[in-house]
Amino acid sequence: MPYLIDGHNLIPKLGLHLDAPDDELDLVTRLLEFCRARRIQVEVYFDGAPPGTAATRKSGAVTAHFIRRGSSADAAIEARLTALGASARNWTVVSSDLRLQRAAQAVHAHSQLSEAFAREMAEARQTHLSTAKGDAGLSSADVEEWLRLFKGGR
Repeated sequence: MPYLIDGHNLIPKLGLHLDAPDDELDLVTRLLEFCRARRIQVEVYFDGAPPGTAATRKSGAVTAHFIRRGSSADAAIEARLTALGASARNWTVVSSDLRLQRAAQAVHAHSQLSEAFAREMAEARQTHLSTAKGDAGLSSADVEEWLRLFKGGR
């Protein structure tokens, strides 16, 4: 199930700081990792983009929307939910903002608190790291066996 994420609402829940110069980039990097682990896509919305920098950027399964000052990520997410129409029910809105939770409910989309999503991201990361460690490579005996098989076949 894809996600619509209120980025500045999620950042502090992950232990990142909103006043850090690369807070949005750090979140997008973590979301990319999460998307790879879960094989899902997300759209993350950040408000407060300075004039001339409002844009949408896609990186892998993450689409980041930088909303110009004077508008808000909340309003952009609500507009996206409206644009999704009936398919909004297939999406999950991530925000601890009551306004967005109500907007999701109104179009039958799922909603998840940012705190719960941050825990889900941490669990996915742990699972991914554990799996990666388990698949870290072949043992020396395995390498010898593969070499023997391939050399013997020539």
